[in-house]
Amino acid sequence: MVSRVIPVDRFDLVIFGATGDLANRKILPGLYRRALAGQIPDGSKIIGAARTEMGAEEFRAQVKAAIREHVEPAKIEASAVKDFLAMLDYVAIDAKGDGGWDELKTKVRPDAVNAFYFSVAPALFGDLAERLHSRGIAGPDARIVVEKPFGRDLKSAKALNRELAAHFDEAQIYRIDHYLGKETVQNLMAVRFANILFEPVWNAQFVDHVQITVAETVGVGGRGSYYDKSGAMRDMVQNHMMQLLCLIAMEPPYHFDPDAVRDEKLKVIRALQPVAPQDIVRGQYLARGDEAGYLEDSEDPNSKTESYIALKAHVANWRWTNTPFYLRTGKRLRARTSEIAITFKEPPHSIFDEAEGEWRENVLVIRLQPNEGMNLKMMIKEPGPGGMRLVQVPLDMSFAEALGEEADITDAYERLIMDVIRGNQTLFMRGDEVEAAWAWTDPIIEGWEARGERPQPYDSGTSGPDDALMLMHRDGRRWREIRE
Repeated sequence: MVSRVIPVDRFDLVIFGATGDLANRKILPGLYRRALAGQIPDGSKIIGAARTEMGAEEFRAQVKAAIREHVEPAKIEASAVKDFLAMLDYVAIDAKGDGGWDELKTKVRPDAVNAFYFSVAPALFGDLAERLHSRGIAGPDARIVVEKPFGRDLKSAKALNRELAAHFDEAQIYRIDHYLGKETVQNLMAVRFANILFEPVWNAQFVDHVQITVAETVGVGGRGSYYDKSGAMRDMVQNHMMQLLCLIAMEPPYHFDPDAVRDEKLKVIRALQPVAPQDIVRGQYLARGDEAGYLEDSEDPNSKTESYIALKAHVANWRWTNTPFYLRTGKRLRARTSEIAITFKEPPHSIFDEAEGEWRENVLVIRLQPNEGMNLKMMIKEPGPGGMRLVQVPLDMSFAEALGEEADITDAYERLIMDVIRGNQTLFMRGDEVEAAWAWTDPIIEGWEARGERPQPYDSGTSGPDDALMLMHRDGRRWREIRE
């Protein structure tokens, strides 16, 4: 199966922070891959903007090096790289001053789609928005892309929303969460809403519980002092994992339309019940061999910031009443994996004797990384003579295998940037959605801060603190094994 590439309209994309890590690791290599696929039309321009003084040729050399480092060798074609580099330009700019803005205005064409990617610290969002508007660079149809973190609490998120709204309409603001650009996440919506098979059983009557796991093997390393100001709750749960929970729990929208989808996600967030203290476990990883522990990485021996969190959430509506959603994420765990597991209830009556095999639940597993795909664990008869013995087997669908080698499983940033150019906000967060997520998150954080709780230490290379296991065990359930 060959993926279908639909070109976008001719555009001018300005990347603020173009010399930074995200631009060089994800954004610019991703744009090269889209150009290689034929999705970027001739005449489009990509303009780097940063405070570093350099010329366009120096910027092109930097991007060429980034392509060599972050694009798979099979996709590096000399002629394609040359054509892509020809699209690039550069402006040295002062986000808080006057330098570079007049030059940038001469490079942005009003007869092309205009998009501005804020790959910078949130403290600069307001300054960039104000200058783009006041200097007439961004017109009424321009789009701005805003990277997370979008605030660190409800108050700061509201302030950021007000700053952006002073210069841009909500329809122009694209708050990016790269998890929503993953192929598997979008396929979750297709599996639910394009197939009659699952929707009738996608509710509390048939679903026992849901697990969402995002595990990393790396620590916070060189970004310890930055991470220590956020922690796993702010860094992962409030945004990435919240979005995954919404896509699982949301009602079917009336249409696959940006506001229709986001309206349903917002209802889920507002239906989340407060989380009790006993339903939260926080942890910090310990040193292992030559690897430092969290307290060393954070450069604060008294840090109370969590590198791991597990919690049980409930969605208070008719579809999901009494069905728990277990979320966990952490650094320096056993394996790097992200998955959603929907565990269904037992049949109301078993016609088989216990001797004929141990019954196990039906589980739909959606893997986000690595090896994006889905599998459904079902009970079947064990092959061979000897009576009716039951065994659990997976019906597996790895996208790379099922769709063939020619299928183009694009990176999340590639897909989302192309959606910006198209003007499609379906996979981007709306302002009220962000604020609702913080309104649920803030009391949880304020609670453990008021109690002065320290995170529990856990060994690196494990599944996290022991109390996280008890969070499930006391409910008669258990976490799925963390493995690649």
